[in-house]
Amino acid sequence: METRQRAIWADAAKGVCILLVVVWHTVNKSYLRIDWTSAGPFPALWGVVGDALMTLRMPLFFTISGMFALSAYRRPWGLVVRSRVAKFLYLYLAWMVVHTAVFWFTPAFDTLSARSPGQFAEQLLLTPPNLWYLYALALYFAAAKLLHRIPVPVLLGAAALLAVVTAAGVLDTPGNRGSLLQNFVFFLLGLHLRPWAERVATTTTWRRTAIVGLVYGTALAAMLLLSAQRIPAVWTLVSLLATVFGLSAAPLLGRLRLIGDGLAWLGRRTLPIYVIHMPLLAVVHTTTSGLPADAPLAVAALYPAAVTAALVAACLLIDRVLPAWLRDLPARRREPALTA
Repeated sequence: METRQRAIWADAAKGVCILLVVVWHTVNKSYLRIDWTSAGPFPALWGVVGDALMTLRMPLFFTISGMFALSAYRRPWGLVVRSRVAKFLYLYLAWMVVHTAVFWFTPAFDTLSARSPGQFAEQLLLTPPNLWYLYALALYFAAAKLLHRIPVPVLLGAAALLAVVTAAGVLDTPGNRGSLLQNFVFFLLGLHLRPWAERVATTTTWRRTAIVGLVYGTALAAMLLLSAQRIPAVWTLVSLLATVFGLSAAPLLGRLRLIGDGLAWLGRRTLPIYVIHMPLLAVVHTTTSGLPADAPLAVAALYPAAVTAALVAACLLIDRVLPAWLRDLPARRREPALTA
């Protein structure tokens, strides 16, 4: 049981994170933009839940990404630059082209999208749109490698300060630039404190997880009720609590064979879900934004969950027929063999 738990807990955590990402996009970019008149409290509840879990999904996602990057981080540049930097920058560019094209034809879908070559260049380099996670993976790994001579405590302290300053609104952070700056510290935590993160995960108990969850939930509720997100260090500390909670809870989910295996299976397929779900959501929203204002209460209550499930299933089906150039960096051409 222990070996199985260690094998799947990180993938199970990634599975939870990608579901939370799709739910949040569904809620904020579609559900809350429909003119419901008989939805009761559900739009407000879904909105609060989606915003609250921002402290969990990406910090935990990047912590695990940092853990998985450790072996590559220890290798020479020449062995990893293609797989850890060029690959993600290439996928970021390729899928930005796809997203931009789809969003051009779905203007009712309100999301950051380029409408001119200048805007495309700005978003590609400075203000990453919805695909910012790919951009971040490439930049974070490159930055970590370039800064490898800096003592880890100093590096983590500087990254934490950057996160605190960004969350406090000191810096100009249009689009997803704020998320890009805030989450670097969590990638570094996973990269440089991997033994600690693994120890938290592999020694977890239901009792400890409940205590950590209670502390996290209390801090999160206080932050939201007091609108304290911009108070320096509050957002970063609550996100750190969320990450510890996620590291503690994921192995427990992994022990639940059906749920754990299902989440881990999703966690090993996060990339296609991440890159495909937004264009699909744009099409869904364009189709469903005309739902009758007096749609049944059950529709309003279940819309985010139902659409999320449909999007994930559709992404996995589409992934089976994607062309190779949308899956990975094209392979290098081999040099022709020399003949005598």
